[in-house]
Amino acid sequence: MLKTLDGKESHVSYLSHLAWMIGGYKRIGGGDKYDELYHRLCETMNRRIIESPNMNLPTYPGECVYVPDMLVAIVALSVYSQQYEGKYYSTVYQWLAEAKQHWLDKDTGMLASFLPDDREGMYEEAPIKGSYSALSCYYLTFVDEEFAQDQYKRLNANFLQKRPITGFKEYHDRRCWLGMDIDAGPIVCNLSPTGTAFAVGSVTYFEDWALRKKLLKTGELAGTTWRSGGKSHYLLADVALVGEAIMLAMRTAVEWEFTTTPTTLSR
Repeated sequence: MLKTLDGKESHVSYLSHLAWMIGGYKRIGGGDKYDELYHRLCETMNRRIIESPNMNLPTYPGECVYVPDMLVAIVALSVYSQQYEGKYYSTVYQWLAEAKQHWLDKDTGMLASFLPDDREGMYEEAPIKGSYSALSCYYLTFVDEEFAQDQYKRLNANFLQKRPITGFKEYHDRRCWLGMDIDAGPIVCNLSPTGTAFAVGSVTYFEDWALRKKLLKTGELAGTTWRSGGKSHYLLADVALVGEAIMLAMRTAVEWEFTTTPTTLSR
């Protein structure tokens, strides 16, 4: 994938996560070891976003745009801009403006979960999913706190379920007491396992401690903590390996602080 940076292939999910992590590495005091790659990754994503029909890139060739995946690219460009005098802020702000104007669901006000990759507008029949909405809300905390807070309120209004178990639903417009979803996994009592886990990020970021406590209880019911050798581990993570890493990230969601302030671009 790194050999195609001069081309037009998307590879947005791989490139954006790699760039974001290099940005985090530099944020915590890392040196210039990856700087050349970091510059090329962000230049490539910025160019491809600008050249795309609607400022969005597909995760997989021939498929739609998965908005949470696209948001990682926006986060990576925002982090880079905070470190390099606002270089790509114009792209970040333009993407956010398009999102607020064109990509909000008319019924829920939530950011779209899916978008077409070759034209403007939304899929009229594409669902707004709890797992996607919760993850998008978390990513938005890195780029637009006001927008993220609005989405967080709407996430609670449309997807939060408090009985019989507190968590976030996968579907806001229908019930599913027991089923399987390709994105969320097993649905039990309407609840989305991935949606509930992702939502912990925004709940933590916005310091909604009472709800966070309830969600962690739900996580404990599902995951079952095992303690050994002074370490804690979710037994469920032996099957769902990524789940434990996701919960760690969401439980520690805080605002990233930067030692430098961009001066060349402004809102």
